Amino acid sequence: MKIPPSPPIDAVKFCEFVTESPTPFQAVANLTKKLDSKGFRKIDERSSKDLDSFKPGSKLCYTRNQSSLVAFTLPSKPSIEKTTISFAVGHLDSPCLKIRPISKKVKSGYLQVGCELYGGGIWASWFDRDLSIAGRVIISDTSAKKEGKENYISKLVKINRPLLRIPTLAIHLDRTINESFKFNKETEFLPIIGLVQDQLNSPSSNATSISRSGTPQPFSGTNTPNVKDNENDISKMESKHHPLLLAVLADELGCEVSDIQDFELSLYDTQPSTVGGLSNEFVFSPRCDNLMTSFCSIEGLCEVAEDTNEDTIRCVILFDNEEVGSVSHHGAESNLLPSFVERIVSLPEYEKIGYHNLLANSFLVSADMGHAVNPNYENKYEPNHSPRINGGIVIKTNANQRYTSNAQTTFLLRRVAKKANVPTQEFEIRNDSSCGSTVGPHLSTHVRTVDIGLAQLSMHSIRETAGSHDVRYYIDFFKTYFDSLREFDLDLKID
Repeated sequence: MKIPPSPPIDAVKFCEFVTESPTPFQAVANLTKKLDSKGFRKIDERSSKDLDSFKPGSKLCYTRNQSSLVAFTLPSKPSIEKTTISFAVGHLDSPCLKIRPISKKVKSGYLQVGCELYGGGIWASWFDRDLSIAGRVIISDTSAKKEGKENYISKLVKINRPLLRIPTLAIHLDRTINESFKFNKETEFLPIIGLVQDQLNSPSSNATSISRSGTPQPFSGTNTPNVKDNENDISKMESKHHPLLLAVLADELGCEVSDIQDFELSLYDTQPSTVGGLSNEFVFSPRCDNLMTSFCSIEGLCEVAEDTNEDTIRCVILFDNEEVGSVSHHGAESNLLPSFVERIVSLPEYEKIGYHNLLANSFLVSADMGHAVNPNYENKYEPNHSPRINGGIVIKTNANQRYTSNAQTTFLLRRVAKKANVPTQEFEIRNDSSCGSTVGPHLSTHVRTVDIGLAQLSMHSIRETAGSHDVRYYIDFFKTYFDSLREFDLDLKID
């Protein structure tokens, strides 16, 4: 019997990262730990004093909203005449279910959790999965409380056991379910988290009022808090969310339920990311789109960070909210990239260059995942633009600028990929299909941009499929891009 080859180590590390990063908050925290282990110093974007950290040869990073990340290296001997920025950008968010500000629901004896859909997910893939909860919680700072102060902190939480499930209807009750699986996203897509009788028998039952028949009673057992009894109750977490859910969060955070002030929580699939296939050629995982870019771009930056250079600022920016249009304080349409450039040109070493001149000489790789050809739906792909898994970098082009690649930027990218010994592929959508987009179009108004990715199947499903060997291709590409783009750029005359 033939023994399959060992899983590629980089793919294994990626799977570990994804499993521990169910939301952008955890992804940023884990990537920041990686950067710290490689000598990157974390600074505070909101502190003017930290501008003093922008020294030649420094390796720095900062976050915004705990859900976006900027990491960069500065040349050890900057050259005013040659300085450029090599950007690699992507996003950290994925389609998911987010718990509503008032989530408490009770129906037919079940405790349910109200959720809002985030992004354009393949929502049918979320049925009958073992789901749990992760995100961030604003809590009272107990150490400050002891000193008579009112301070609050944000703590990350990830419940590592299944808590919720969205049940399908049995085929016996709907014989047409295999012919056309349709459901109402508001009324038939609610996860269950427990039974009313178990809540009544719990120590937290005093915080709620639900009849043993499962019928909600006025105030805390209802779907909407009753404000008449006490106008301040609307602000109490117990009036908005199931007490047992709050108790689980408090236990995980090591605080009291009364310390919980607010939260942003998402549902996630507890099944770990894994390498699979007969020859371990696949990655079966949630959130390949776009944590694979996030992981590989930071890995590539870390691998090249010790190399000295005199003219290139290497910068990775990972945004939030791409799946819903990038319009936020921490999305690609924010000032996150422009403000970074402004900080650079305010430094004595770069002030003579100027903001616009620096951007004019810079380059940006917008990296997101791409569509691998699906053997069951070959007719959905343009035959000459059907990328393969483990086929290397996918160059994404769209004449209507849903992707930003053009002859200039793809030429430079191919030269980088060739030097990195990474194969390239082409992707364009069929004329009778709609095209997705990336953060690239938002950022190409500032700097020359190319859109790339890796080929994957089932994009936006709760479980996606990518290539295990593509992970190393991606890392090698980013490493070479940060190290060599400038030399190729100088060879090409356009304007």
